[in-house]
Amino acid sequence: MKFILIFTFLIFSHSVAALELKGDITQGSLIIGKEDPNRIIFINNIKTKLSKDGFFVFAINYNQKGNIIIKSVDKNNQIETKSYKIKSRIFKTEKIDGLAENLVTPDEESLKQIKVEQKLIESALNENTDYIFFNLGFLKPVESARISGVYGSRRILNGQVRSPHLGVDFAAPKGTEVKASCDGYVSLVEDNFYYTGKTIILDHGQGVSTFYGHLSDIILIHKGDFVKKGQVIGKVGASGRATGPHLHFGVSVFETKVDPQLLLK
Repeated sequence: MKFILIFTFLIFSHSVAALELKGDITQGSLIIGKEDPNRIIFINNIKTKLSKDGFFVFAINYNQKGNIIIKSVDKNNQIETKSYKIKSRIFKTEKIDGLAENLVTPDEESLKQIKVEQKLIESALNENTDYIFFNLGFLKPVESARISGVYGSRRILNGQVRSPHLGVDFAAPKGTEVKASCDGYVSLVEDNFYYTGKTIILDHGQGVSTFYGHLSDIILIHKGDFVKKGQVIGKVGASGRATGPHLHFGVSVFETKVDPQLLLK
């Protein structure tokens, strides 16, 4: 009897310890998890893709509050639940003046263009492929660049409050090389978006994407191409809505944008 009790305890302990998480449970964070691939994972009651190796990923929005509840279900429908409190952050306010008025308040024709472009971006961000390139880690896309815009900042453009800035801006001279932050497939290449000008989106699997905007040049890549981490994909520019040369770099899980700086540390 004693042997049976010890044996049962060891099995239960191993099962609980199987769940692994990488990343801080804080606003704007991307979390990479690992679990027994034979189990089913739910994040706040939403079923989450689990790779054949047991990897999964989820995002915490910049203004998300409360808890992250992870349910892990085995083949016998036994459920293990873990709850994590989301840490709150304080984001700064950024004022940008001197923008052309049509870039702050677009006219009707420009709004039509923006809607078309937004659908293209949404389509690229919502790709749900089986790759797990995100597990390789991310590198800074522009070397020796100054950070001129941070994630989560509330932007006031020409005195008008606009949506938060959900990426990082790297200021660098025009023509500075921009590198792929992680292995991935090109899910979008566009030459003239209204806001972000020459733009690239890379798919790293399970809804994880990186976004590269305001480029001056796009270097010999096309939609569907595979690119390696560190490969030059473009050059810093000021295309679209920009007051000077910089790269707007974003990371998202589907359409939830996370803080790239948390991944680049």
